[in-house]
Amino acid sequence: MTIRSAEQLLSQATVDLEDYLVSMRRISDAMYYDVIKSRDLGKESVGNEMALLYEAHKDNLVSFALYNRAGNLISAAPVATQKENVDVTQQEWFLNAVAQEENLHFSLPHVQNLFDDSSFRYYWVISLSRAVDITDSGVPMLGVLLVDMNYSAMESMMARLNEIGSSQYFYLCDRNGELIYHPRLPQITSGNASENTSMAVTYEDGVHTERYDGVKRTVIVSTISYTGWKLVSVIPNSVYSIGMSNMRYFIIMVFLAMLLAIFVINRSISYRISRPLMELDDSIRRMEAGELDPEKVSIGGPEEVAHIGATLRDSFRRINALMDDIVIEQEEKRISELDALQSQINPHFLYNTLDSIVWMIEGGRNKDAVFMVTQLASLFRISLSKGKTIISIEDELRHAQYYMNIQKVRYKDSFEVSFDIDEEVKPFAIVKLVVQPILENAVYYGVEGMDGEGKISVRAYRKEDDIYIEISDNGIGIPEEEVPLLLTDNTRVRRRGSGVGLINVHKRLQLRFGEAYGLHIESMPDEGTTVTIHIPVVRLVEAEQ
Repeated sequence: MTIRSAEQLLSQATVDLEDYLVSMRRISDAMYYDVIKSRDLGKESVGNEMALLYEAHKDNLVSFALYNRAGNLISAAPVATQKENVDVTQQEWFLNAVAQEENLHFSLPHVQNLFDDSSFRYYWVISLSRAVDITDSGVPMLGVLLVDMNYSAMESMMARLNEIGSSQYFYLCDRNGELIYHPRLPQITSGNASENTSMAVTYEDGVHTERYDGVKRTVIVSTISYTGWKLVSVIPNSVYSIGMSNMRYFIIMVFLAMLLAIFVINRSISYRISRPLMELDDSIRRMEAGELDPEKVSIGGPEEVAHIGATLRDSFRRINALMDDIVIEQEEKRISELDALQSQINPHFLYNTLDSIVWMIEGGRNKDAVFMVTQLASLFRISLSKGKTIISIEDELRHAQYYMNIQKVRYKDSFEVSFDIDEEVKPFAIVKLVVQPILENAVYYGVEGMDGEGKISVRAYRKEDDIYIEISDNGIGIPEEEVPLLLTDNTRVRRRGSGVGLINVHKRLQLRFGEAYGLHIESMPDEGTTVTIHIPVVRLVEAEQ
């Protein structure tokens, strides 16, 4: 198992290294075949393309450089100054490229020493060099393309491979046995350790057994394509004895796992017994909080617990049915009250209006009669509203205007009426027939008999998330002790009007919108009365739903 695991790791690492080297080779190919071969370097520069290619792969590259046969620098990326007294023609990567023109050559890790670095940093690199054909002012000649790969990328791959945490390790060497990476490379370089690389390079790919420095060990070898490098895994035989110790630990762990399993089974049995009761208790708590439908009350577990759950479900179902009946009853009562309100539009008002129309016709005031009929028809059309109890504020205030137009004609313009309506509030919803009864009170108990000095104003506006409609008059006012009774005492007898008091309007508003809303009355004797309708901002579609 240890050897098989090492072979799998070695195989995957070989693929990763080969992919990395292939990507470097493709970068070199792209620079050579796509750029250098198609340019006359005497007339065109390759600096921009080299810089772009470098920027695209700078995480894995340190530098790009192109030299002619004489070792003169033609172009480099990133743009840098070549060090003085550097003779590239004597460096191994240059000599190998010139000597074997058709091949790519990978060097051993070394410090990049060609260009000055403004940050005074030193980079460890592996040089990939190749001979390239260049053209200078129409003259073909030989050059060398150098790609310095960042050694840290390959070092990271190997470091991750060696994170197995035992005496087993992996190293990389070239075809001559020179180390490219070894987890103990500093000790080997200083002479405090050694590695059997000379024998490893002679092995074929596969598993081998050897004795080195008196230690018997297993060596697994894999060759890296394109380079001839050898990736080697070393497994000392002591690893197997560690495996036996691990077996003892394994047995102990199995025993502990059995104890844990017994504990878990015991807890599971206890839980299965108590779970139905816990779920039933949770269902009851959620029902009390209004978060659960009665049909979803938990029924399960032993027969006795299931019976309790079924009984509770039936009880909650009956309670909800009774509550639904109560809600329906209240809704029907509210609709009946509204119907009663609609049917209680003062017959005296209707008779007087029709009598006024007849009088106008007999007197030849046909235009005034047409106006009165039109206003009366519009008044009743909005009053009916196709049976809806919720209408827009615009329609409700239009109904109020029709009503006041008729009243002004009947009272021969003995009072003034003004409407100041904020356009923003018109589309929102309101309960039908709440403004007209208040205006009726303002006429009969406020400004009637003031001989042309009476004034009634209607103002509607929005304040944050609330809407206010104020109906004010400058009439005789209401005694201070009677103001609170207007919204609390339902036994007060109306002398005149529709028979529907302010308390009725107040309750209908609260029934629809909540206890925080309704009417507010302010009045002082001989100074007039202001009744304010307070409702929330609700769109008409939402209110109808």
